[in-house]
Amino acid sequence: MLKVGLTGGIASGKSAVGEMLVELGAHLIQSDQVAHQLLQPEEAVYDAVIKQFGAEILSSDRTINRARLAELAFGQPPRIRELNHIVHPAVIDRENRWMNDIAKKHPHAIAIVEAALILETGSHKRFDRLVVVTCRPEQRIERWASKMKVDFATARREVERRMAAQLPDEEKIKVADYVIDNSGPLDATREKAAELYARLRQEDDAAVAKLNA
Repeated sequence: MLKVGLTGGIASGKSAVGEMLVELGAHLIQSDQVAHQLLQPEEAVYDAVIKQFGAEILSSDRTINRARLAELAFGQPPRIRELNHIVHPAVIDRENRWMNDIAKKHPHAIAIVEAALILETGSHKRFDRLVVVTCRPEQRIERWASKMKVDFATARREVERRMAAQLPDEEKIKVADYVIDNSGPLDATREKAAELYARLRQEDDAAVAKLNA
C-alpha cells in the first residue's frame, strides 16, 4: 500500500483534488472531518478543548461552536498552538489507525490523508509520498468568500490570519514529491489528478514487484 499525504494552504483546492483521486480509485480520509468527530461531546478531545478554552465556545446544545473556537484560536493573541497541541495528536493517531486498517483490507491501495498542516506538525514522515496543491493568492480569497458567503474584505482577513499559521507554498513545494497547480480550470486540475494517480499506481505496483522478486 502507498501512503500519500495531500496538503496545501487554505482554499487551495486540496479537497477537490482528493475527491478526484477517490473517483479514480484511491482511499481518502480528511483530517478536518476527523477533528470534527473528535470535537463531539463523547470524545476526550472535546473535554480537553473546553477545559483549555472555556465554556464560551459551546453552543446552547453543548456542542462546540467551531466559529467561536476559531475566533479564539486565530485571534489576538493567537492560540492556535494550544488548540493544535490538543487536537493534532489524536487526529494523527486516528489517521494512522485508518491507514493500518486500509492496508489490511486493501494491501495494494493508494491511501490518502488530506490535511492542511502535515508539514507544520512534522507528521509528513509517515507518508511514502507528499502531494502539495497550490493556487494563486487572490484565488484563495475568492474561493473562501464564495464558500463562506462573505464579502471579499472579510475573506481576505480570514485567509490571511489562517495562512499565518501555515507554511508558505514555497516551503511546502521544496519537500513535495508532486505538486498540483490548481490555478486553472477544474478540467485542467482533473487531468493533473489523473496523471498523478497513474504515477502513484505505477509506484505502488513497482514496490510490490520488488518485494515479490
